[in-house]
Amino acid sequence: MKPKYQVILEDIKSNILSGAYSVGEQIPTESALQDMYKVSRQTVRKAILELSNEGFLRSEKGSGTYVSNQFRSKTGGNSNNKTIGVITTYISDYIFPSIIRGIEARLNEDNYSLLLASTNNDVAQEKKALEMMLSFGVDGLIIEPTKSNLYNPNIAYYLTFKEQDVPFIMINAYYEELEVPFFCLDDVQSSYLATKELIANGHTQIGIIAKMDDLQGKYRMKGYIKALGEAKLRFHPEQVLSFYTETKQDLSTNLKEFLTEQREDMTAIVCYNDEVGLEVVHVCRQLDISVPEDLSIIGQDNSYISKNANIKLTTLTHPQEQMGRDAADWVIKKLQGKKDLSNNTYYQPVLIEGETVKKIWDSPAPSNPCIMQPSQPHPSKSPPSVEHSEDDAQLERGE
Repeated sequence: MKPKYQVILEDIKSNILSGAYSVGEQIPTESALQDMYKVSRQTVRKAILELSNEGFLRSEKGSGTYVSNQFRSKTGGNSNNKTIGVITTYISDYIFPSIIRGIEARLNEDNYSLLLASTNNDVAQEKKALEMMLSFGVDGLIIEPTKSNLYNPNIAYYLTFKEQDVPFIMINAYYEELEVPFFCLDDVQSSYLATKELIANGHTQIGIIAKMDDLQGKYRMKGYIKALGEAKLRFHPEQVLSFYTETKQDLSTNLKEFLTEQREDMTAIVCYNDEVGLEVVHVCRQLDISVPEDLSIIGQDNSYISKNANIKLTTLTHPQEQMGRDAADWVIKKLQGKKDLSNNTYYQPVLIEGETVKKIWDSPAPSNPCIMQPSQPHPSKSPPSVEHSEDDAQLERGE
């Protein structure tokens, strides 16, 4: 349990950093704070003194206590060496090391420093990370949104960055409530190509596993539905398994039940990403379901785990390190005063054939031009990080 003065300190600091208290504004009196928090005057004064020492507050005798902006000069705000903040949902898992490596490599080229934080896809941890970046006074920011498909209670912090003219860009997803620049994989197209590949191999009973608190999951579901519609295949709600960040730990158990129930009908499944795809492979082994003989599986993101698994997962590309470099380059150019920078960039995915898709008909399947053979390099005409216009992508999304 936190000391009472610490609760007061953190609340006042959050109000300052989120813009609820603006610079020069008087905060509630000591007596008012005593009543609000049911604490002694000594406890209130301890919190105010610490905030004053950190540069968040200044006291004027006989007048009161006011918000100060000195905290920025006490941290990195006035340093000649510019610092870029990076907030991702995770740091050491899945594709995130590659993304961060790309960011760091580009920042090093121009001698920029990096301040890194992660949220574990939790909005309370995102709040702490944003407050840290504001307190430090970063010169620019790269953010992967937290639970981007749900309402975000931290929007005020992003508006504070805008008010302070701190350039920031989002990667992998964005908050639809905000007009913000972003670099994203075309997630609609990724799931669309995955589903089309299964259809081209004769599958008509195709399920999907979707993570629905992230925007990527919403759009990957959209691509799946789009491909089914074009092929005039029926959408079966019972062949959809959705999960959230908090229920991910139960995915294995839920998969066993889902695959058992759909065993007689479903012949293929589109997975939210490679991590989920390999979990499906693992559960299939436990249930004596042969992959791909009984069930075909496609992952997404072409992660290192898909390359190092016992079975080569059919998947789709994600720009990873290139996305990191591009995001860092955008922030650097913005700080250098460059104009006409692209605000919304989508990378085009490419299918990579593996060992987890079975052809279940005798006649030749329709060719899929967006396929990369396992042993071949990316074709020069359609690399994984090819961009297309925002208008094209928005048309696919129905925006």
